[in-house]
Amino acid sequence: MHSARPKVLHSIAGRSMLGHVLTTATGAGGSRVAVVVGPGMDEVAAEARRHVAGAEIFMQSEQRGTAHAVLSARAAIAAHDGSVIVLFADTPLFRPETLLAVERSLERAAVTVVGFEAADPTGYGRLLRDAAGRLEAIREHGEASEAERRETLCNAGVMGFQSKHMLALLDGIDCLNTKAEFYLTDAVAKAHIAGLVTATVTCPESDVLGVNSRDQLAAAEAIWQARRRREVMLAGTTLIAPEAVWLSHDTVIGRDVVIEPNVFFGPGVVVEDGVFIKANSHIEGARIAAGAIVGPFARLRPGADIGPNVHIGNFVEVKNARMEEGAKANHLSYIGDGRVGAGANIGAGTIFCNYDGFFKHHTDVGKGAFIGSNSSLVAPVKIGDGAFVGSGSVITKDVTADALAVERSDQVERPGWAAKFRSMMLRRKKDRDLQEK
Repeated sequence: MHSARPKVLHSIAGRSMLGHVLTTATGAGGSRVAVVVGPGMDEVAAEARRHVAGAEIFMQSEQRGTAHAVLSARAAIAAHDGSVIVLFADTPLFRPETLLAVERSLERAAVTVVGFEAADPTGYGRLLRDAAGRLEAIREHGEASEAERRETLCNAGVMGFQSKHMLALLDGIDCLNTKAEFYLTDAVAKAHIAGLVTATVTCPESDVLGVNSRDQLAAAEAIWQARRRREVMLAGTTLIAPEAVWLSHDTVIGRDVVIEPNVFFGPGVVVEDGVFIKANSHIEGARIAAGAIVGPFARLRPGADIGPNVHIGNFVEVKNARMEEGAKANHLSYIGDGRVGAGANIGAGTIFCNYDGFFKHHTDVGKGAFIGSNSSLVAPVKIGDGAFVGSGSVITKDVTADALAVERSDQVERPGWAAKFRSMMLRRKKDRDLQEK
């Protein structure tokens, strides 16, 4: 990945790849989670516990292959009675339903392998079956014969074991391969030779895309986004150009929502029924209530709470502020750390001056208030219900309900000044042009 960050902490849809895998595991009913990490991977361990508070962390001190990695969690395996499924943290698109299929398979099989039909099997381990179709071995590409390499059913990496057989199978694996590593995949041949039942569960190739580079990360993101867009459309949301809407792992969208192109959802967004989100808007950490209109070119930052039937227009930014029912800020405004009461109107160019260089302060705009264009509300300040603020005002003191507040310098007019100024400047320009000649 050419990154200072551990590979599995790179994100898809705002969630780390490790987080996706752990969410899949727990979503499929996994009751106990063991995570094997390498030396110095404290960030990975912390991320695992962030997603699964009770995750057990085991250290693989030396990298001696996949079987060796799994055996690093020997204590957890020995203490468990039931099925054990091995997942890889760089395969973030794996689906819970496939895990459940593995779980069902392990009711009769000692070992179950997830496989897929590869468009190009080069580099993948092959699932080898006997004449009766029973899985008898997995052969790594580098170890496979020419005949075996023609097999297109490939190993996805995910394997399930009955715990009562697992340690004996893994302890029996040797490292007589070209890499001198202990391959987890060799457990299949060991089980077959021992007369144990082995089985295969298949899934689409896209579900088991492994991520080892930035381009593969982008490919995984594209697959995840396509899946999620389809889900929200089937649930009643209109995406006018689905490929131009980017969702987060936790985006919640209600019915009869319309989303125009080039809208980006960061983490922590809830959109209720009947919302209209116009093009080129960026939304994160925000709640948008039913019937609201947002955009185009709007930005909702964390803590934005947009009430029912609120209008947030073009080039309006809202951060850590509540817009109550029917309030409007239709263009060119910043609303930060405040409240805008029901039915209030925020004029174009209005700024909530919430930061004094050291602390954030609150601005409160009352119900039905009208803030004229190009006004600055210097927090902390309160505008009463129904009050008016004249355009161009800098408000530094509270305004009482139903009052008019105007703060401007006196307008001064000098008759004929503009004509004299132009005449003077034209003479100067003419003189300069003559000098340059």
